[in-house]
Amino acid sequence: MRNRCPFFSGMMENYGLDAHCSSILEQYRENMLLFAKLESLVRDFLQQAISEKGVLINALETRIKTEASLVGKLSKKGAKYADVFDLTDIVGARVITFYTDDVDKISGIVDKVFKVDWVNSVDKRNMHDLDSFGYNSLHYICSIPESLFSDPSWPEINNVRFELQMRTALQHVWATLNHDIGYKAGVEIPSVYVRNLNRLAGVLELADEQFSAIRMEINNYRFNVKSLVSSGKFEDVPLNADSYASYLELQPFDRLLRKVAAINQAEIYDVPLSNYLQVFLQFGFRTIADLNSFINRNSESAYRLAVFQIADTDLDIISSSVAPRNLCLVYLLRNGAGVKEIKKFYDTVGGESDHNYELAERLLNTASNIPFLNK
Repeated sequence: MRNRCPFFSGMMENYGLDAHCSSILEQYRENMLLFAKLESLVRDFLQQAISEKGVLINALETRIKTEASLVGKLSKKGAKYADVFDLTDIVGARVITFYTDDVDKISGIVDKVFKVDWVNSVDKRNMHDLDSFGYNSLHYICSIPESLFSDPSWPEINNVRFELQMRTALQHVWATLNHDIGYKAGVEIPSVYVRNLNRLAGVLELADEQFSAIRMEINNYRFNVKSLVSSGKFEDVPLNADSYASYLELQPFDRLLRKVAAINQAEIYDVPLSNYLQVFLQFGFRTIADLNSFINRNSESAYRLAVFQIADTDLDIISSSVAPRNLCLVYLLRNGAGVKEIKKFYDTVGGESDHNYELAERLLNTASNIPFLNK
C-alpha cells in the first residue's frame, strides 16, 4: 500500500514529505530537462497547427508545474501516484479563444495533432446543473505520438502526458477571479458573496454565447451579401465595406481599365481600390446597383477623358485606379463641381496635399475643351 503524504507528516527532509512523496519530488527534479523539452514541443506544435487552420486565438500559454505547487499537491494526495509520470499536469498548456465555438475548433485540432487520453479528459462545460453556473473549461490529457515526434535522445517523451486546457477569454476571466476571490485557504465565503460570484458566472456565460451568436449572424450576413453580389442582384445589396469588397471581386472596372491601357499599350499595376468606397458614399450611392449604374453610364466618357489625358504622351505604365478615378472625375464635372469639390476628391483617394489644388484647377481649365463632359 502506498504511503499517505500529509504535509509535514513524518518531518522528513524535502518539505516534510514522506519517503514515497519525496521520491516523486526527486524524480521531478531529475526529469526537469525532459519536462522542458516536452513543454517546448507542445507549444510549437500547437502554434503551428492553430496557425495552419487559421483560428484566431487570444493566447497560448504553457508552463511546467513549480516545485512549490507540486509539493502542495503531493502533500494532499500524493498516495494516488506511483511515480512522477503518474501526474498528468507537470507540463500544462492553455489555449484561450475569443469565441465558444472556437474552443471546439481547437479541440478538433488537438485531437488530430496529439494522442488524447479520453478516460482522463473532462469537459467541465457540461458539468453544471441547468440552474447553476461556474468554472467552464475543456481539459484534455494528451501525449505526443511518435508519428509527430520521435527522437532517440528523448526515448521517454512520447509516454509523458500533459494537460491541455481550452477556454474562452471570458471563461478565463471567471476562472482567474474565482480562484483569486472565491477560494482563499482557511476562509469560509458567506453565501451572499457566493451568490454574487455565481451571478457573475452567469453573466459571463451569457456574454460568451451572445458574442458567438453575433459573429455567426454577421458571417451569415456577409455570406448572403456575397451570394447576392455574385448572382448580380445588385439592387438588393446596400453599399458598404463588405458588399463593395465582394463587388470588386467581379472586377467591375476591368473593362474600362483595359480599354484605357490599350491607348498606349500600357502595362497595368494593381493598387487597392478600397479608398473609393468613401467617395461613392459621398456621391449618395446607397446600393451596389447605384454603383453599377454609375459605372455603366460614365465609362465611355471616362475612357474619352483618358484619351484626352494620355494619347499624346509616351506613358506606358498606368495604375488600376485610373478607371474609378476617371469615372469619378467625369461624375464631378458633369455635376458642376468646382475646385473645392475636386480637390476634396483627390484628398480622399490620394491623401491631403496642396498639390491637389493644382490638379483640380488644371482639370477645370481643360474641361472646357472636352465637350462630351457636358452631355
